[in-house]
Amino acid sequence: MSPEAERLLHALTDPAAAPLENEPVDLDEVDAEELGTLHVAATRVHLGEVPPAVARVWSEVMRGVRGRQVRYTPEACREMFEVLFEEYRSTGVPVHLRELLNVVEQCTGTMPDLPDLPELVSTLVELACEQRRLRQPYVLLALAWRAGEEAVQGLVARLAKEMGPIVAEEMAVMAGLGRSAQGLLLRLDEEQRYGDSDPALWQSLADSSAYAVFARRALEAALVRAEAIQAGEIPYRADKAFTDREVITLGQALRVALRRDEDWLPELCERLLPAVTLAPGTAKTLPSQALLYEVVRAVQTFPTPELVAILRTVRRTVRHAGVPKQLDKLLKKADAALAERTDVALRLPRLDFDDEGVLRRRAGECEGVLTVTDTAVLTWEKDGRPLRSAPAAVRRDHAPLVKELRDLGKRVNAQLATLLRALEGGFVVDATYAYGWWRAELAGHPLARTLVRRLIWEVEIGPGRRQAVLPATDADLPEAADDARVRLWHPQRSEPDAVREWRALLTEHEVRQPFKQAFREIYLLTPAEEETRTYSNRFAAHLVHYRKMFALFRARGWRSELLGHWGDGEDWAERLMDGGRWRVCFRHLWHPASGAQELASTDRVRFDRKESGTWHQAPLADVPPLIFSEAMRDIDLFVGVCSIAADPDWTDGGPERAYWERAGFAELTESAEARREVLQRLLPRLKIAERCTLDGRFLVVRGDLTTYRIHLGSANILMEPRGAYLCIVPDRRSSSIRGQVFLPFEDERLGLILSKALLLAADTEITDPSIRAQIERGR
Repeated sequence: MSPEAERLLHALTDPAAAPLENEPVDLDEVDAEELGTLHVAATRVHLGEVPPAVARVWSEVMRGVRGRQVRYTPEACREMFEVLFEEYRSTGVPVHLRELLNVVEQCTGTMPDLPDLPELVSTLVELACEQRRLRQPYVLLALAWRAGEEAVQGLVARLAKEMGPIVAEEMAVMAGLGRSAQGLLLRLDEEQRYGDSDPALWQSLADSSAYAVFARRALEAALVRAEAIQAGEIPYRADKAFTDREVITLGQALRVALRRDEDWLPELCERLLPAVTLAPGTAKTLPSQALLYEVVRAVQTFPTPELVAILRTVRRTVRHAGVPKQLDKLLKKADAALAERTDVALRLPRLDFDDEGVLRRRAGECEGVLTVTDTAVLTWEKDGRPLRSAPAAVRRDHAPLVKELRDLGKRVNAQLATLLRALEGGFVVDATYAYGWWRAELAGHPLARTLVRRLIWEVEIGPGRRQAVLPATDADLPEAADDARVRLWHPQRSEPDAVREWRALLTEHEVRQPFKQAFREIYLLTPAEEETRTYSNRFAAHLVHYRKMFALFRARGWRSELLGHWGDGEDWAERLMDGGRWRVCFRHLWHPASGAQELASTDRVRFDRKESGTWHQAPLADVPPLIFSEAMRDIDLFVGVCSIAADPDWTDGGPERAYWERAGFAELTESAEARREVLQRLLPRLKIAERCTLDGRFLVVRGDLTTYRIHLGSANILMEPRGAYLCIVPDRRSSSIRGQVFLPFEDERLGLILSKALLLAADTEITDPSIRAQIERGR
C-alpha cells in the first residue's frame, strides 16, 4: 500500500491517534484497489457521526469513489457486507443493495477467493425481507448469481413466497440468461422508477428469445389466475389479484410482447383485461386496478391499434366510477404515441363492413346502417326508406343491437382518428409503404378508403421517379410493382407551380382533405433565425391561455410538465421527431400576474439532435427542412389557437390588453397566409363575392351599414372609418358554415372568418342587440 493510502487509512481507522483535520489529501497517489479499501473504512466511519478530525478525509474519499474507478479486494468485499449489516442491525438503516452490487462487481478476486459469498447473500436476502426491500429483486439476483446456483435457487424460492410465482419465474429465467441480460433489466428497473425508460433498452430485451417466451408464459399465467378469480376458485379481494412486484413484471412482459408486435397478444388481452377490471358479481371494485393502469402505461410505450381498441372497450364496461376518467386521460397519450408508431398504427380491422364502407344489421322490420365517410354515421331504414332515428320499438326490443352498433361506430371513429394521426405523423419520419399493401389495406380498405383517397400520394414508378396522384379524382392509379414505395405528398418537396395546381384541383372538384395537405403551411428559416443560429424567437413574447395550450401539447404528442404557482414557473415542451433522432423544444413561462386567467408567455424554440445516445443542441440550419417546418407548424398552432389575441371577449386592461391590441391585428403568420390563399380561391364562389376583397392582412366586407375589416389571423373585426373594434362572440351551436361553404380542409379559424363575413355582408338583418349597438356606435 502506498504511503498516502496508509496515512489516510490510519486516519480513518484511528482518528484520535492520527488526526488529519488540516492536512492535504492527495488521492492521485492512491490506486484503485487502495481506494476501495479506503471506501470500506470510510463507510465504517459513517456508522456513527463522522469525527471532525477526519471529516475532510472522509469527504475526499467519498468524492473520489464517485469520480474514479474503484476496485475491491476479496477482504474489502467481505468487510463491506459486514459493515452494512452492522449498520442495519444497529440503526435500522436499510442495506444499500446497489452499492453492494457495485462492490462485488469491482472485486479483484473470484468465487474461490470469497467462499462465504453465498452465506453473505443469504443473509442479505433475509435482511431485505425484514426491511421489505424486495422491490429491487434484480439487484438481489445479480448478487445471488455471483454467489452460485444454490444462492440463486434460495432467492427464487424466497421471491415466490414474498412476491409471487410470476416474479420468481422471471428471476429463474434471468439467472439463466447471464450477466448482460441481468444488467439490462437492472437498468430498465432503475429508469422506470425515475421516469421513462429508453426504448432502445426495451428493444434489446425484446431481442432475447428466452425472455420473449417468458413474457408469454407470464401473461398466460396472469390470465389463468384472473379467470380463476372470476370462477370463484380463488377468493376475491379488491386489487389483490397480483402482488405489487408481479404488476411490474407483467408490465415488462407486456412491453416486450408489444415491442415484438406478437400476434397472440390481442386475443389474450381480450380475455385478460375484462377479467382484471370487473369484479365477480356486481361489485364496483377491480381485481387489479394496478395491473390495468400498468397495461395502459405499457401501451403508451409501445401502442398497437388492437390494444388501444381493447382498452376502450374495457373503459365502457368497468364499474368503478373513477376509472373511466383516468383511462380517458391515459388513452389520449396512447393515441398520440400510436400516431408516431407508423409501422403498426395503420392496421385496421374490416369489422364486417362491405367494400363501400357500409355495414347493415336487421332489427325486426328495420335495419341499422353504419356508413363510413369522414366518420362512421349510424342511420335507420325501413323498407329501404331512411328514418329520422331508431324507432321506439327497435330501442325497446333490440336494445343490445342498438348499443352494439353505437359502440361500433365509436370504435370505428376512434380508429379513423388514430389512422389520420399516424398518416400525418408519417411526414416527419418520411414513412413509405409497399404499393401493393397500400392499394389493398389503405386505398381499398372499407374503413380507410374515403379518407385515404382524398389525400395526395407519391408512387415510385421508376428509379428516382415518383408520380403524384389524388385517388379521389384519378380513376386509374399508376402502374407500379407491388414492392414499389408510396408516400404522402408534401408541398415542401414540390415546386411552387405544382403546389398551386393541386390547390386549384381540390377547389375545383371540392375535395375536402381529412387534414391540411395541399394547403399545408411551409416554414423556412428567416434572416433573424440565421442570425440567432441555434434558437428561434419567431413565436416568442405571446400571451396564451395556458390550460388550453397544455391540452394542445398532449393532443399533438408533445410532452410538458404542468405549470402553476408552484415550482420555478417555466418548462420546455418537447416533441420527438424523425424516429427519435430529433427533438424540438418550446420554452414557455407561467405568467404570475394573470390570476384566475391562468396565462403563460411564450419564449424561444430550439432543436436537439441525438448523437451516440446523447442530446446536443443543433444549429437551425442543420435541421432537416421538413422537420423544421412541421415543428414550427405545431408551435404556430399553439400560439394561434391559444393566444389571448384570438379571444374576442378579452376585456382585461394592463399590459395584457396592450398585447391583445397589438397581436390581434399583427402581421400574418404562415398559417394565416395559408388562410389568405384559400380565401382568394373561395371568395369568387360565394354569394357575397361582390362585397368582399382581400387587403393585406384583412378580409374587407362591405355591409349596408358600414364596412368591416376581419383580421385573417385572429378573426378580430375593425369597423371603418374610425377603426372601432366590433366584438362578435361565436355561438358554436350555430356558427358552423359546413354545408354552406366548401372548405378544402378543417380550419376552425377560417370557418369563423367566413361565418362573420356572411353575417356582416347582410348587417341590416342582424338581430343581436349587442352587435347592432356596437355597429351604431362605431360607424
